[in-house]
Parts: sequence; C-alpha cells; structure tokens
Amino acid sequence: MVSNTVALTQTVQKGGCAAKVAASELRKILNQVQFPKAHPELMVDGGLFDDAAIYKVTDEIAMVQTLDFFTPILDTPKLFGAVAAANALSDVYAMGGKPKTAMGILAFPIATMDSSVIVDVMQGASDKVGEAGANFVGGHSIDDDTLKFGLSVTGFVHPQKIWSNAGAKVGDHLILTKPLGTGTMTAALKRRELNEDQIMEAINSMATINNAVDYLTVEHITAIHAATDITGFGLSGHCMQLAKASQVSLSIKAEALPKFNKAFSCLESGFLTKAHKSNADYTLESIDTSKLDKLYNLLIHDPQTSGGLLLCVDAAQSSQIVSALKAKFQSAAIVGEVRPAQQKAVVFE
Repeated sequence: MVSNTVALTQTVQKGGCAAKVAASELRKILNQVQFPKAHPELMVDGGLFDDAAIYKVTDEIAMVQTLDFFTPILDTPKLFGAVAAANALSDVYAMGGKPKTAMGILAFPIATMDSSVIVDVMQGASDKVGEAGANFVGGHSIDDDTLKFGLSVTGFVHPQKIWSNAGAKVGDHLILTKPLGTGTMTAALKRRELNEDQIMEAINSMATINNAVDYLTVEHITAIHAATDITGFGLSGHCMQLAKASQVSLSIKAEALPKFNKAFSCLESGFLTKAHKSNADYTLESIDTSKLDKLYNLLIHDPQTSGGLLLCVDAAQSSQIVSALKAKFQSAAIVGEVRPAQQKAVVFE
C-alpha cells in the first residue's frame, strides 16, 4: 500500500482547475446537447457560462446551485481539501449569495492509497465549509484510479441582489480581489522545483474563501452590478465571458493586476500547464493583448484555482469598496473599467 505521506500531485497528470476540459471543447460538446425547457423560475442557467445556477423560490429567496471538483493541486491532503472546498464555495459567493449546504464528491483509489489521506482531505474541506457558515451534509464516493475531490454547494441570495456575469454597466470599475499566478506556481510544485512552503502565499490565497458580502455594506452590495470568479479559464477567459454576457468591453491595466511574488519567475522558468495554451486559444479572437509583453501574456492565461472575484462596480463606490475588501483581501485592487462594446471583448493596456 502507498504510504499516507505520498505527495498527492505526483499521483495525477494534472491538478486543480488546470484539469478543466478546455473551454472551446466544452462549448462544442454542450452545443450538441438538447436541454429541457427552462422553468419560469430559472433566473440563471449555464447558457452564459456563469458561475452558478439561480432558481427563484419566492420573491425573497433564490437558490444558488453549483459544483466543482478536481484532482490534487497540492501534496498535503488537508491543504488540498481546504482549497477544493474554498474553490467550490466560491461560485456561490461570486453570485452574491451565501452557502448553506455542501455535499462531497469523491473518487478514491482505495486499494493503493491509505484511507487516512481522504480523512485529511475531508477534514480540510469540512473546516472550510464550517468557516463559510454552511453544513457538510453528505455526498457520494466511488473507487477510482486517482483521487478527485470537490463539493456540490447550495446557497441562497435575494432575487434582486444577484451578481451575474451579465450585469456589467459602461463606466463600472473592475476590482480583482486576489493575486494571479496559482497555475504556474503549482506547476512548479508538481515538477518538484518548489515545495509547498515556498508557494505558501498562493496556498493561503487559494484556501481563502471568497466571502466578500460580509465585508460590504448594503450600499456597496447594490453598487456591484456583475461578478465572476477567476478560475481555470484564466483572467482572459473569465473576463471574455463576462464581457460577452454583458455585451460590453473591458479595459484592463496589466500593471495594476495583483500577482504573487513568484508568479513571473515561475512563468519565466517555463512552469506552464496545458491550460495556458487552451486559454490563449479560447480567447484569441476576442481579446487584444498586443500591448503586453511575454510574461503578462502568460499571466492573463494562467489557470487559477480558487482565484479571486472580479467585480464590476459603480465607479463612485469603487474606492470605498476596495478599502472595505482589503480587510479580507489585502491584494484587492481596481484593475480596469467597463467600456461600450468594441470589436474586442477585452483590451489589455
């Protein structure tokens, strides 16, 4: 039997949100599926690649539903569980909601990996679910060749306070709450060029739940017109999807983007994932990167795991909102603005 001290990243070919099916390929698949006719109460579905589904229950309550799971992105089981949970919970927060229940999704090689590994994975996840004020209520498991873990999460939001990716308004400021670079830094970890202690800035960020709502006033919340979280499709892909859903263009100042201290050195060393290329291909026709140098070009395509929220906020409130968010997200920054729709959905300055 494999020791329970096995480095989890060495048991899989790819990890975290970098293991996502390429966005362009996923769209081709979904376009061939005939989905049931939407109920009148369905407020947000998967049509615009939003972060979660929203189903109206009453005039005061809407249900937020999402799920996310992936292969190990870290070596330590408890840390992997915490990051997997924070990543799944993020989709509810990205819609302006609060998580209430979570169910585990587990694939585990029971014949070759000590069961103490999954105990630690689930404990790390359970601690994060508790931190979010939600309940871990059950789940489903299968015996599989490699470890995979995540959560299905249900939350609630007021139907009139939803943050979808389709509500951005011209003149809004763009706020990014977490630094970029988790993809390249965890790629370095997987290649054994760095260890977890050396990328702890990224681990701590990935394990931070994206609960922005509790740090904002009601006035701030209503000033947020649209949101998304930055995960496997990179800043480029998620910005493109938001711009298209909102029928606007985004202008982003590359030098304003928060990034981890080791992000550029890891990119320069060639610590890349398959998703760096697939994200670049996915956004090629829709974004303008002509003013970016090589490292920034790689950074915007870097696949984030449990990345930050991108918020589109009323310009008159943006500075106050950043100040409020810094109590939880020290790197929160204004990184651009929303402009009328142009030929390119996203322009990097």
